[in-house]
Amino acid sequence: MKAELRSLPRTLADLVAQHLVASGRFLDEDPELAYQHARTARRLAARLGGVREAVAITAYLAEHYDEALTEFRAVRRMTGNHEVLAMMADCERALGRPDKALALTKDKHVHDLSEPTQVELLIVAAGARRDKGQTAAAIQMLEVPELTKRTRADWLPRLRYAYADALAEAGRTDEALVWFHRAAGVDGDGLTGAAERAAELEGLEFTDLDEDDTVLDDEYLEDEDDDPTDVEDSADVEDTDDAADAGDVADADDVADVVDVADTADLDDAVDVVDAADAADAADLDDVDDAEDAEDVDDGDRVVDVVDAADAGDVVDAGVASGGVGDTGGVDGVARVDDDGESDGESKSSEE
Repeated sequence: MKAELRSLPRTLADLVAQHLVASGRFLDEDPELAYQHARTARRLAARLGGVREAVAITAYLAEHYDEALTEFRAVRRMTGNHEVLAMMADCERALGRPDKALALTKDKHVHDLSEPTQVELLIVAAGARRDKGQTAAAIQMLEVPELTKRTRADWLPRLRYAYADALAEAGRTDEALVWFHRAAGVDGDGLTGAAERAAELEGLEFTDLDEDDTVLDDEYLEDEDDDPTDVEDSADVEDTDDAADAGDVADADDVADVVDVADTADLDDAVDVVDAADAADAADLDDVDDAEDAEDVDDGDRVVDVVDAADAGDVVDAGVASGGVGDTGGVDGVARVDDDGESDGESKSSEE
């Protein structure tokens, strides 16, 4: 291309070069813009084969197939470059002329083409057969040794995808699934969409999540963080409801009492505890407190009262001797005890 540009005046050559560079820069991102830059270069230097080829390729990618086909023919005539045969045949297919596409696959220069171009031409020819309803013939055309070749060439995933697609159209779903997976295995960039086709045959679906769907609402999170007592409140409400069903809960303090005893008893027992506390007088709890200095309590059923012996000058804690009460009602023995409840000595008998 540089040699061709040298045939132009310096200023014009620079201008054409700038448009060609811009065309190549936008080729992948915006084929239409790339095509417009190539057309401008063609207007400035239409007799350069490299410029015409740039116009043909950008027109093909921008789906201007009529113009692309015209430009490819000009390239072959001007440069003798036959590597454009595959793209020419694909243009014929896109224009609805599969017979002309198949005719190009029989061009006398086909055997002189590079391996990538030959594989691409084979894929186009198989597609033309399918356009004519000859799916079985298309499958047979694609069953070539290159299908199982171990290579990292860009044409391999495209060849396997074309073969799998033809199998799927013929209703050979299981075989198609195998070859879609094989195509996906060598298609690192995912340009063929083989993985998606395999998932479709397996009944799976790919869902694209919008960015808004994956972003959580910060305000929502803040609201939840600011209310850490919600769980406790709900637990209290449930406990209150249970306690209300089990018995009468007068106020919040009673609810707290019920919760405190919940670990050792059922809620019904907790209610009984509250009722028992209210009925303390009936259980003679005051008498028990008054008798805290008493030493002996017989099986917890009898409480010995304190005898006031002020007239004698001594305070004697009365207790029931281990011998019990005789048949005559008299006390067998009374023991003198000190302030700590300990006996001063042996039991002495006394008479009234």
